Amino acid sequence: MLPENLLHTLLIVCPLVFLGGLVDSVAGGGGLITVPAYLLAGLSPHAASATNKCGNVWGTLLSTYRFLKRGEVHVPSAVCGGVGALIGAWAGAKLNMIVPDRYLYYLMLIIVPVMAVFLLVKREFGTEDHSHELSPRRLLILSLGIGLVLGGYDGFFGPGAGTFLMLAFTGLCKFDLLTASGNTKVANAASNMASLVTFALAGQVVWVVGIPAAVCGIAGSYVGSGLALKNGAKVIRPMFFVVLALLTIRLIYDLLFS
Repeated sequence: MLPENLLHTLLIVCPLVFLGGLVDSVAGGGGLITVPAYLLAGLSPHAASATNKCGNVWGTLLSTYRFLKRGEVHVPSAVCGGVGALIGAWAGAKLNMIVPDRYLYYLMLIIVPVMAVFLLVKREFGTEDHSHELSPRRLLILSLGIGLVLGGYDGFFGPGAGTFLMLAFTGLCKFDLLTASGNTKVANAASNMASLVTFALAGQVVWVVGIPAAVCGIAGSYVGSGLALKNGAKVIRPMFFVVLALLTIRLIYDLLFS
């Protein structure tokens, strides 16, 4: 399937995918920018979701590599989180076929503002790494659970999954925001790659859009991961509020117009 006006499509998609890659590599939630970009450019919802994976998976892999190279990933827990996310995403996609997602919209409209207030009050949240307070076994079990639950959320619904992963790795596993961000990249990279393969085998990916978008996503992820690695919580924390605000707008819009 080819867009009728490829140049027009790329002019809309590529700058927004760059921005989405930047945001996603810092605080997650880049899909809140990139998926609407594909829809705005005229792709169908299925093609938008599929091509979005092509556009962001390579940037996520680049961010993962940079975090791993800098040692800002707790590898054992990140692997458990990645495995859990793969299983959870599969289960979430299955659940999506039988459960109306409107109920999740209502739940998220309660959770997102609570998270924003929590971050405003807990200004020290994620500034220090306290994961050593947990036993290695408990850390791995928590990471697997985080991957299962939020991977399920990603498969069932999706928006803001990276942000929730990061907050969970910070709040439950007690990592600092930078390490939590690194672990999130591993989980996201695994689930994104599995999703891309699934969509590609089903013939849903618009490659002539996805490949140029992937280049822009890589560039955005490179800039964003550099900002995160250099500034840590100073840049990650404010970006959380941007992503949570975007998610709230998306939820309200979908409830009103879907």
